[in-house]
Amino acid sequence: MTSIPLPSSLPRPPDELGRLERTWKTPAGWRFFSTVNNTNIGLLYIGTALLFFLLAGVLGLLMRVQLAVPDNTLLGAGTYNQVFTMHGTVMMFLFAIPVVEAIAVYLLPGMLGARDLPFPRLSAYAYWAYAIGGLAFFCTLFVGLAPDGGWFMYPPLTSTAYSPGMNADFWLLGIGFIEISAIAGAIELIVGILFTRAPGMTLARMPVYAWSMLVVGVMIVFAFPAIIAGTALLELERAFDWPFFIAERGGDPVLWQHLFWFFGHPEVYIIFLPAAGMVSTMIPTIAGQRLVGQRMVVIALVAVGFFSFALWAHHMFTAGLGLLSMAFVSAASMAVAVPTAIQVFAWIATLWKGTVRINGPTLFLLGFMFIFVLGGLTGVMVALVPFDWQAHDTYFIVAHLHYVLIGGMVFPVFAAMYYWIPLINGHALSERLARWVFGLMFVGFNVAFFPMHLTGLLGMPRRVYTYAPDLGWTGLNMASTVGAFIFAAGVLLFCVDAARTLKKAARRPGNPWNASTLEWLHSEDYATRSIPDIGSDYPLWDRPEMMEEVEAGRHWLPGTATGLRETIATSPVAGRPLYLMIVPGDSWWPLVAAAGTAGFFLLLTVKLHLLAWACGITAIASVIIWLWQSDRPPPLAAARVSDDVVLPVGASGPVSQSWWATVIMLVVDGTVFASFLFAYIHISMRLPVSCPPPNAALPTPVWPLLSCGLLLAGSALMVWARRRLSVEGGQRALRLAVIAAAACMAASFACDMAGQVLAGLDPSAQAWSATIGAMLGYQGLHAVLLLIVAAYLVARSWSGYLTPASRATMDNSALIWHYTTLQGLAFALAVNVMPLLMD
Repeated sequence: MTSIPLPSSLPRPPDELGRLERTWKTPAGWRFFSTVNNTNIGLLYIGTALLFFLLAGVLGLLMRVQLAVPDNTLLGAGTYNQVFTMHGTVMMFLFAIPVVEAIAVYLLPGMLGARDLPFPRLSAYAYWAYAIGGLAFFCTLFVGLAPDGGWFMYPPLTSTAYSPGMNADFWLLGIGFIEISAIAGAIELIVGILFTRAPGMTLARMPVYAWSMLVVGVMIVFAFPAIIAGTALLELERAFDWPFFIAERGGDPVLWQHLFWFFGHPEVYIIFLPAAGMVSTMIPTIAGQRLVGQRMVVIALVAVGFFSFALWAHHMFTAGLGLLSMAFVSAASMAVAVPTAIQVFAWIATLWKGTVRINGPTLFLLGFMFIFVLGGLTGVMVALVPFDWQAHDTYFIVAHLHYVLIGGMVFPVFAAMYYWIPLINGHALSERLARWVFGLMFVGFNVAFFPMHLTGLLGMPRRVYTYAPDLGWTGLNMASTVGAFIFAAGVLLFCVDAARTLKKAARRPGNPWNASTLEWLHSEDYATRSIPDIGSDYPLWDRPEMMEEVEAGRHWLPGTATGLRETIATSPVAGRPLYLMIVPGDSWWPLVAAAGTAGFFLLLTVKLHLLAWACGITAIASVIIWLWQSDRPPPLAAARVSDDVVLPVGASGPVSQSWWATVIMLVVDGTVFASFLFAYIHISMRLPVSCPPPNAALPTPVWPLLSCGLLLAGSALMVWARRRLSVEGGQRALRLAVIAAAACMAASFACDMAGQVLAGLDPSAQAWSATIGAMLGYQGLHAVLLLIVAAYLVARSWSGYLTPASRATMDNSALIWHYTTLQGLAFALAVNVMPLLMD
């Protein structure tokens, strides 16, 4: 179906628009903090990310003041270490990644023509965990507990021997759960992009920005688990003396670099690609011209995402890697410039063919292209191994990093704020002030960071808090400091203009830029009055009357069919309507769960164990209540969504959004385990004699065989339990099967534990045993999770909520169960078979 009959031939229900507005109304006053609407959460997200940008900027200015003149005593060495660590950490973890997810959470529902994304409570949880945890983490700076080992936290400097305080622990635990928040956001975005596009919006017609966020979501799923695993290993070393990174006991500090940069270099493109998607969305509008080579731009986005995972050792050329490895990574580092260049040339060609209007967004986009291309050129330079050996850990790298990140992300974000801020209250920022803001930021940036190339080539190392006056760096450092303050003046002027604009009375935004994308159909809290029917890549250009039709409710789902929040779920490729998706409404539980999660990690850091576990239990209970409320039988079996289309309400199995969210979550889970497995293989290959080492032993074969048999039995019981769900009177058998499966899981872990203990496993003795202990502990964590899942399933069955019409809990639980079985089998093979092959 490509269009809806216009005008509507069916009589419209009375008060159709009023019911829609009441259903989606944002709670007022203090109840606003229970909101889960992606529009509201997106604005909170953006505001919080910009706050962290300002805070990190202040830290950056402190660093520049310290380095403005030689032998400066403004900051001592210890304080400077905390300031530069927090500057990098806040910029990368609390601004750069969150702000691109925040903008996506705000823009994507409208851009896709959806009422909301599928899991607004998950978005709310991700935001509150990030905001509460991030602010608490930043406050460690005021009590002398801020991390001081650099934003990359390389051991052995961050091991207990050299960092005995809690400073490093705050980084490890705080950043670990903030990354969990980012992964939750990525799951929401992936499923939302694939399943909530407007009918007719095929993948080929999807906006380039949505494509960029889809690629980024997939990258987050595969890249971020490595840093979660790495932080867990380093915290285990610090807390329990498991020597993963201590060379004297078989560990390897380079293992941390592998795990960190497997996350860290894709992260650069995770930051850049959303900015590139925004640029590809804004440039056609400001040029009045369709994007040249749009399909090639999409292919280039995918290619950049693919290449980015081959680049992690780009940061490790001086770490002693083999020549073949360095040659491969060097080639990949240069190859990634090709798809990036395709996008740049497409933008230039679009501007060349169109009629460019010089305004706020245009200025920042032109500044972005100039600065980012310079950063890309220095990136090719440091991709060459001989040059990197000379420039590594000098201020040349600092300059390159800032040209890529500020040029490649901050300038597009400011262009985006000038472009999209009318969506908030209908008012644009001042064009006169925009020229001053851009001029100050562009000039200030280049004055601040271009001289750093020269100071680096003159030998100034990174992370020094002062320097002698006879080294020839003084003038260049003073120039950088002056430039930093000019840049800060531009940011301050923008903040003043934004505050002035957002204070104005709200009005309808309309389409001030004559844009082609659907977010300009924005209507109040429900994103769009009716869900548009899409027939082209540039719907608002190809069908100018669409804005009037949508506002009149003449497209899909003009009201609320069930009295609940709804959007239309469409097929992932063709954009064909599948079912009416019920979207969860406002709730306090995401906020309570996020506060409990943040409290658990932060209190655990300061050794308040009882309070920490109380917060952890609160978080788990809140999530259980939230899930209990969400999975209910739909109020209707089917509903009319247009004159001639009736769709089922809700779905189950592989068609449903929750099933796919669970699959993506398990991919994340599997990547965390793969990171632990990589650590085990890396340490095993470094053993000087044999595997296992002389002071360790393998379990007796009976224990892993018994464990694997119990795992398979548990999964078989879950398969049978799922079949009982569709059989009349099968609830009792279902409950017994789930309980038996839980017993098999617990017994399987007990066998694994018994086998390792009887074999003399001692994780504190040497790193090889520690890696086994880490994998065993991760499997035990899953065993505990499945015991909770089993209790939840039994409770749902007793309450009558586990039915063929409401079976998402059963289907998703079975997926988690089967994954845990596969993980247990992989653990058994790795620990019991791999050493025999390596011996």
